[in-house]
Amino acid sequence: MARLPRLYAPRIAQLVHARLVHSFNTAPDAGQLMNQVQAWLADLVYVHKVALHGWTLVDDSILLLATPENEQGVSRVMQSLGRNLAASLRSGPVFLGRYRSALLEPGQWVLPAMVWLESFTSREKGMDAPELWPWSSAGIHTGASLGTVSWLTDHEDYWLTGNTPFDRQASYREIFHHGLSMNESARIAAALSGQWALGSDEFLRSLSASASRRVSPGKRGRPRKTPPDTQVK
Repeated sequence: MARLPRLYAPRIAQLVHARLVHSFNTAPDAGQLMNQVQAWLADLVYVHKVALHGWTLVDDSILLLATPENEQGVSRVMQSLGRNLAASLRSGPVFLGRYRSALLEPGQWVLPAMVWLESFTSREKGMDAPELWPWSSAGIHTGASLGTVSWLTDHEDYWLTGNTPFDRQASYREIFHHGLSMNESARIAAALSGQWALGSDEFLRSLSASASRRVSPGKRGRPRKTPPDTQVK
C-alpha cells in the first residue's frame, strides 16, 4: 500500500517523533553529540522558517513540537539533521523509517502534546526529574532551567497560561507535574503512529479544507453501495 503524504495545514502545530537506527550512546561522547544536534536544530529551524515550541532528545529518538511556515519546513529540518548525523556517525541511514507526525488542535491538544514530549524521558526511559534533562525544553517551560534560548518560540497556548514568564512557568509546571491521563497519552500516541490530526470533530472538519491530505482515518470496510433509482414503468 502506498504511504501517505505528509500531513500539513497552515499555522497548525505538529508533534514529531523520529526514531534513530543507531543510538546516540554509540558515539564516543553521546552528550557532546546531543549538544551538537541541539546546535544544528537551532540553526535549521531559523533557516527553514519553523517555530520550535518544544523538543526532547533521548538515546534513540528526536521529538519536536513545531509550527512550520510552509509545507516543507519540518521535512527539511529533519532531512538536514539526518545528513548531519550521518556525517558525524559515519553510518548509513540515520532514521528508523519515516518520522511520524500529528497535527494538533490549538487550545485543546498543544499543551498535552508538550507534556507528552517533555515527559518522554520519565515515561519511556524511567528517568527521574524530566525537567532537569539537559537535552529538552522541559526545564525552560517549568522554570527548572535558568535562562531561555533564542530558538524556542512559545506557542500561544503556553503564552496564555500566564501574564509573565514566571506565571507561565508556574502554570505549566503544575500541568506538567499533574501529567496526562492514560486516555490522553493513548490518543496522542495513536495520532502520532497513524500520522493524523488530533482534535474535536469540528476541528477535523475545518482542517479538512486546508490540509494537504485526509486528516483522520477512513471508515473500515467497503463503502456502501447506493441502490439504483427505481424506475416507474
